[in-house]
Amino acid sequence: MRTRLPRPRRLAPVCLAVAVALTAAGCGSGDDPASGGTVELRFGWWGNADRAAATQKVIAAFQAEHPTIKVKGETTDFNAYFDKLATEVAAGGAPDIITLGGAYPREYGDRGALLDIAKVGDRLKTDRIDAAALGNGTFDNVQYGVPSGVNAISAVLNPALFQAAKVPLPDTDTWTWDDYQRIARELAVKLPAGRYAVADPTRTDMLDVFSRQRGEALYTADGKVGISTRTLTDWWTMTTALRDAKASPPAATTAELQGQPAPEQSLMGRGLAAMAFDWSNQAKALTTAAGQPLELHRVPGESTAAQPGQWLQASQIYSINARTRHQKEAATFVDFLVNSPAAGRIILTDRGIPANSQVRAAILPALSLDESRQVKYIEALTPKAGPPLVIGPTGSTDTPGILDRLNVDVLFGRTAPAAAAEDFVKQVRSAIKE
Repeated sequence: MRTRLPRPRRLAPVCLAVAVALTAAGCGSGDDPASGGTVELRFGWWGNADRAAATQKVIAAFQAEHPTIKVKGETTDFNAYFDKLATEVAAGGAPDIITLGGAYPREYGDRGALLDIAKVGDRLKTDRIDAAALGNGTFDNVQYGVPSGVNAISAVLNPALFQAAKVPLPDTDTWTWDDYQRIARELAVKLPAGRYAVADPTRTDMLDVFSRQRGEALYTADGKVGISTRTLTDWWTMTTALRDAKASPPAATTAELQGQPAPEQSLMGRGLAAMAFDWSNQAKALTTAAGQPLELHRVPGESTAAQPGQWLQASQIYSINARTRHQKEAATFVDFLVNSPAAGRIILTDRGIPANSQVRAAILPALSLDESRQVKYIEALTPKAGPPLVIGPTGSTDTPGILDRLNVDVLFGRTAPAAAAEDFVKQVRSAIKE
């Protein structure tokens, strides 16, 4: 659900007023339902039809155990989810349980829109959740959410296209960015018409990987822009060379695919790209969409980098609306989502590899080959992964949109890589009020 670091939008300004009003609103009592009564919770998430079907099964299993708590599921496609959520939060009508990712837990938490999980610690246990994953929902020592699971940005390869081009698969334990470009150019010459060596790799998570490998990061721990204009220039110099070699799609095709499309819409999911970057929990959906076996590998440059660029990431964060009138019931449902083996056996790896060790052990016998590969990939990456990601400060949810706009300008030849690099840093600094 696809799951990934989202392409978010700036929260509506009225959210500030909403946040101020939260305490005065008298919401979030957390009372149990009255004797014989029923509480209804709203649970919002993004994803495709398969995720929606699995989630409804989880809701049904939860309600069987908790007949006085009814859960209404609300899902939209990935690109619409965060715009809809911003509007709902601004109007005071967001779901009781909110699915978040990327910088959103911090953005909404800073605005007072999310409940401190410590307030419902008797209902929502975190002692069996991996600490590295749990930290994705913690800001300024406040736990604003718990992880649905763990995943990592990955190089996704389509062996069938390598075979069609008679190009050997790379040694992904040692490959460099130079290797990546060389292989892409070779594939571009040998692939059938309409197939591409790579999907355009420009996305914020890959900028984080690329810059972390150089000892930088997209953001610094004190909330400033950490990536250098030199690194950005080098990145866009590489991607424009891939475009010129026809290894990546024309600019118009890349522009159409902006916004992180659903697996079945992506070039990899359509079987049209030999290499792409995506989150490891997308392997099953991408494989299903492509109708071909796909493989997960470390990204280029890890073995020769100043430091590893890849990190372990909470796939999604389940947070509780600070305005909910049913804090305890909402916490009980989130506890079921992350700590129940029954829920884990339904969700499996769709929302990442379960962060709860007991749930992870419980689902192993039920995993498909693709899902088992995800677990093995994460287990192999764990000792090689770099430090935790620095989550962007308030305002950083504008960054993906800034990057998309500048990337289109670069690919269409309207802006040179160096000029786009300067503009990117300037616009992001403005967004985060640096």
